[in-house]
Amino acid sequence: MKLKKTGLGTSAVHAGEVRPGIGGAVSMPIFQSSTFENDGDAGYHDVRYIRLNNTPNHDVLHAKLAVLEGAEAALVAGSGMAAISTTLMTFLSSGDHVMHQHALYGGTHSFIQHDLKDFGIDHGDVDPTRQETWEAIRTDRTRVFYVETLSNPLMTVPDLQAVVDFCRQHGIVSVIDNTFASPVNFLPIPFGFDLVLHSCTKYMNGHTDIVAGSIAGSAEKIAAIKHKLDHLGGTLDPHACFLLHRGMKTLPLRMRHQNKSALEMARFLAEQERVIRVNHPGLPGSPDHERAKTYLHGTGGMLSFEVEGGAAAADRMFSRLQLPIVAPSLGGVETLVTRPVTTSHAGLSAAELERANISEGLVRVSVGIEDTEDLIADFRRALS
Repeated sequence: MKLKKTGLGTSAVHAGEVRPGIGGAVSMPIFQSSTFENDGDAGYHDVRYIRLNNTPNHDVLHAKLAVLEGAEAALVAGSGMAAISTTLMTFLSSGDHVMHQHALYGGTHSFIQHDLKDFGIDHGDVDPTRQETWEAIRTDRTRVFYVETLSNPLMTVPDLQAVVDFCRQHGIVSVIDNTFASPVNFLPIPFGFDLVLHSCTKYMNGHTDIVAGSIAGSAEKIAAIKHKLDHLGGTLDPHACFLLHRGMKTLPLRMRHQNKSALEMARFLAEQERVIRVNHPGLPGSPDHERAKTYLHGTGGMLSFEVEGGAAAADRMFSRLQLPIVAPSLGGVETLVTRPVTTSHAGLSAAELERANISEGLVRVSVGIEDTEDLIADFRRALS
């Protein structure tokens, strides 16, 4: 279903939908078929087959994602890491170089710094807030510059305009992981980025019941990524497509509450005696506050903080919390807490963790859709 220009909430519900509904169904059915009839005229990448991510469930998702991202085309994958790894391998080959910000999500960090080396691909990490240092890292073989809108887990906001300008100047593909911000808070493609990635496991789905990823950008670049994805097999199955499709319809409602609630939580934690520091760009004292005000419509549902007493104190606090669940991942309707050194960044060495400024006692909080006053009361009890 093609719409005239509509707001994000309307697009989340209606964009890409099949109208009239199949068999009169208001909700998109699950096409639980691995293969479809073929007239023999299609090329390999156009054959209807689950592994090629082109069932009716995939088509609706791709159309809706493209509208939400303000992009020509979009593609879903079997996980966030499938989206990330396939995208990087599409635009990098042996002898090439990728620039990236330091303190990335642990899986991305490990893939870039360790796995890509097996393919003869080098890397250079940069401070994403200091453009004057980037030229020294760039090489004649730099093909990709990779950043996160809000970094995991320290909530750093890069100088996003500088990244776009730098990449255009040098003919580099700009890639941004927008998972923490979501399209509600930032739209990378209209801003000037070439490609935007999401772990749709998180906010895009929002219900902690699937693993999925997405890529959006120009039709030409998405076609190249799909060609690679078809061979690597990072497929999203139709049932997961159905759940992601359902979850995306409530994204604006969930994200707007989580924006507000996480900021209130950050303000509360910043006032607590036993909290050493709070990482959230919505706080005026944050080094990222001005960039967040400049680039973002909201500062997201994530925050991290250090509790006095390190890992032992953090674990004691976890044992006293009643509402948050101690678990990895993020972006669901329920509040989750974790120590990144044991989950998202467990694959990093002690030296890598120290360089990324991720301590044993750092606590990451994914704020859900519970009443904010109940969460604050629970954290107050746990910290007392």
